[in-house]
Amino acid sequence: MAADFVSARDLSAGFHDEVIHPLVAGTPHAAGLLGWGSDVLGYDTARSMDHGWGPRLHIFVDADEVGRVARAIDNGLPGECRGHPVRFGSDIQEPVHHITVTTVEAWLQDDVGLSTADLSLADWLITPQQKLLGITAGRVYADDGRLQPIRDALNWYPDDLWTWMLACQWSRIEHEEAFVQRTAEVGDELGSRVVAARLTRDLMRLALLMDRTYAPYTKWLGTAFARLDHADGLDHDLAEVVGADKLVDRERALVTAYGKVARRHNALGITEALDPEPRQFHDRPALVIGADRFVAALMAKVREPRLTELARVGSIDQFTDNTDLLSNPSAYRKLIGIYEK
Repeated sequence: MAADFVSARDLSAGFHDEVIHPLVAGTPHAAGLLGWGSDVLGYDTARSMDHGWGPRLHIFVDADEVGRVARAIDNGLPGECRGHPVRFGSDIQEPVHHITVTTVEAWLQDDVGLSTADLSLADWLITPQQKLLGITAGRVYADDGRLQPIRDALNWYPDDLWTWMLACQWSRIEHEEAFVQRTAEVGDELGSRVVAARLTRDLMRLALLMDRTYAPYTKWLGTAFARLDHADGLDHDLAEVVGADKLVDRERALVTAYGKVARRHNALGITEALDPEPRQFHDRPALVIGADRFVAALMAKVREPRLTELARVGSIDQFTDNTDLLSNPSAYRKLIGIYEK
């Protein structure tokens, strides 16, 4: 199987050029592999081919062309493209084609819950990063100018909002950084490991935020993190944290990682440089970075009054990781009141 593998990005490119483009020739449109899934992110492998995998596209046309173009595609599809079935399913889905013909506006509303790419502060915060990634990271094969402005507008958070989210991510670390030692001190070795793993995940997400990179859903978080530049060895330190059998090794790897993330923070130049060395947690034996210092320094740079008034819960991804919520716009949009007056 591996020898025959071609990424869905490349397969869908050929599918668009050889099959779809002739069927919509003369109709202004945009087309891309967008939305949810490992294939959109370029993370699919030969294993992905075992179900729910194949050529798929979103085709964007004017509203009065949707029906006609959809019929033309339905009637003109071949059975295969480059040896792969054009109609495919999964364990619970009958084989169908996966070409969605719609407008950009309808797609934004249905897939993300947005009526426009001109987002309010609350819209930015309530939209999961994976949803934003599905718009901005997918491959585009044709564009008459209707799609790229959306992708540009949603490419990354406004600077002030990004600064606030960085503060909120450091705040998550602030609340738990002393617990790795304290849980072990009372004999709760499993608890210490779990807290260390939580902090590792928070540091990974912090590194992605610092790099201005949207975090994908859980399955691909490690892959996205691994693709960042880790010339400082942060990835190895975090691997040591979750692999450590003893508190002394776990804590040593954690504070080493803290120091490197602190230096990355300083390199951003958003705040004054902060001491990246670990310190004792008050008069207790736990070693920490003192994440509250980073929270305070970042919050001092936030200028948007509404952000300074909000509780430091962060964006929706920073306070929940429930898949059923984050994948469902009609569900997560109900929480927008958290960010509104």
